[in-house]
Amino acid sequence: MSSADIAIAKPDYWEEAVAHLMRRDRILKKIIPQHSETWLTSRGSPFITLARAILGQQISNKAADTLWQRFLETVGKRPTPSSVLTIGVQGLRQAGLPQRKCEYVQDLAAHFGERRVHPEKWDAMDDESVVSELVAIRGIGRWTAEMFLIFHLQRPDVLPLDDLGLLKAISLHYFSGEPVSRFEAREVSSAWQPWRTVATWYLWRSLEPHTALN
Repeated sequence: MSSADIAIAKPDYWEEAVAHLMRRDRILKKIIPQHSETWLTSRGSPFITLARAILGQQISNKAADTLWQRFLETVGKRPTPSSVLTIGVQGLRQAGLPQRKCEYVQDLAAHFGERRVHPEKWDAMDDESVVSELVAIRGIGRWTAEMFLIFHLQRPDVLPLDDLGLLKAISLHYFSGEPVSRFEAREVSSAWQPWRTVATWYLWRSLEPHTALN
């Protein structure tokens, strides 16, 4: 199998999930066929994925891309915990990264370097156990941990109730644009189980091009 084939491979549960969602949810039955040529893909190592998530938090996509390029220019194109720890906070600050983000990515590197997290075990751990390991790292909250579950580990049944894009899509498609509570969002999602990741992914897609996710 070529690297291109690996990059575009569907999660093994994807077709089963799509069939379930098309059958159980009238909104998704309309949305899913509009995005039939794309699906969830995973990229990068756990460390690189989390470093990029930390650096990109609470800023625009354009600013996040700029910050990431500065980071790569400083620590190398394939960042490792060792390379980040060697550069240190001051080295990252000199590259133009904000103080707080420098501290967070150093803490991430320390957790990986000192084996306070166990990425080799994450595939066998349940979602909440992985979240518990991740949120012990400075700069990683529940939302970031859930994005990691979705985009890196490709867990099938994650419902990120702190995600503004998901709440916006549920408001738009299920409540005629009226604001929705977490309780209402959870109620809507009950029909999606055990494939809430897939439903969430298609609802994100439905907001394109305004809030596209990669």
